[in-house]
Amino acid sequence: MSTASRQALETLLQGIDEIDCVTPDLNGVPRGKVMTVSGFLEGRRLQLARGVLLQCIMGGYPPARFYGGDDGDLLLSAEPRQIHRLPWSESPRALAICDADELDGRSSGLSTRGLLKRVLARYAEHGWQPVVATELEFFVFAANPDPQQPFQPPVGLDGRREDGGSAFSVSSGNGLRPFFAEVYRCMEALGLPRDTFMHEMGVSQFEINLLHGDALQLADQTFLFKHLLKEVGFKHGLSVVCMAKPLAHTPGSSMHIHQSVVEQGSGRNIFSADNGEATAAFYHFIGGQQVAMADFTLLFAPHVNSYQRLCHPYASPNNACWSVDNRAAGLRIPASAPVARRVENRLPGADANPYLALAASLAAGLHGLERELQPSAPIQGEFEVPEELALPCTMHAAIERLKRSELAIELFGAEFIEGYIASKTLELTSFYDEITPWERRVLAAQA
Repeated sequence: MSTASRQALETLLQGIDEIDCVTPDLNGVPRGKVMTVSGFLEGRRLQLARGVLLQCIMGGYPPARFYGGDDGDLLLSAEPRQIHRLPWSESPRALAICDADELDGRSSGLSTRGLLKRVLARYAEHGWQPVVATELEFFVFAANPDPQQPFQPPVGLDGRREDGGSAFSVSSGNGLRPFFAEVYRCMEALGLPRDTFMHEMGVSQFEINLLHGDALQLADQTFLFKHLLKEVGFKHGLSVVCMAKPLAHTPGSSMHIHQSVVEQGSGRNIFSADNGEATAAFYHFIGGQQVAMADFTLLFAPHVNSYQRLCHPYASPNNACWSVDNRAAGLRIPASAPVARRVENRLPGADANPYLALAASLAAGLHGLERELQPSAPIQGEFEVPEELALPCTMHAAIERLKRSELAIELFGAEFIEGYIASKTLELTSFYDEITPWERRVLAAQA
């Protein structure tokens, strides 16, 4: 670290005693250790057990053979651009997003941040750079101390809870203006540029679009933003939920990914020719997405609840069709000027790990570019999904599809894919260990 960089870091962390050093696990949950700032500034070595990266969402781990029988250590190395003071913390505190590397300096095959970096390096070998943006939807509920009870919207300024659809409403009647004011303040302090904000279709559901840019930076920003939402929500007595489908009979929450590819240096969008028409590369990128979407569904829809969203496909399409400006297609081409021509992947839910979702989507597109794959014909209007473009609609089916995927092993390595499947199988088994209220209410009376 240069003297100037060290001085800038010391200034940033002045008055802070501890820093949260975190890296995303397979589910995108921040995992790591709390370190003294003095040790952090000294560059003290920080290590983390390899198995932590495969920790199941409910706790627990798959067998040790999936992360090394010794469960040895990984090194946590802070990303210099992602060291932040936490603006929501009442006592001064900081957070650093870290890479998880092997002790010999190689990126760990279990690190989803590392997977994304490797995909981007493959683009760079071609002289290309992906440009992406994420649209994150989420619900803001009243505190929910009893998980047996359904979520409820907060009490509004009129003493009532929001009921019915308020899509695109700009009213302050829901009483959430103080919460969002702090969210915006914290985003600005963390350098998270937002593009647009809106009330979504669901009850107390909202969406923030992050400004397009470098894919690794957008993954870091999305990861940090989800953490910010939870923490600021706690301060305001609210429960911010990024589940894919927290409420029945209500649209779910997505994390749509907008993707284009530009030439390094010139910044020219390789999806558009000089005359404004779409290039062959544009169609090859779509073709790669289509070939991979069914195999990669579990990477975009990682939880049992994810398939509640996909089983009700309005605005959450579970298909690999593509279309110009049709929200029923899994791959939508938004109306835009040629310079902004892009492919929107509408499959990922808000519960997806942003690093893994971006890595999977971009790797699929690159596969199409390298193999010069051709897409199916585009669809428009109302349509029936062809069988070959349908996607798994249960977590079990998605696990089985990923198990059979030679493409996933080729692009992400056996170590990650086998470990991911092992953890997801444990999560599904844990879900089936419980009997739902529907089973007791309906089956007990009739079966």
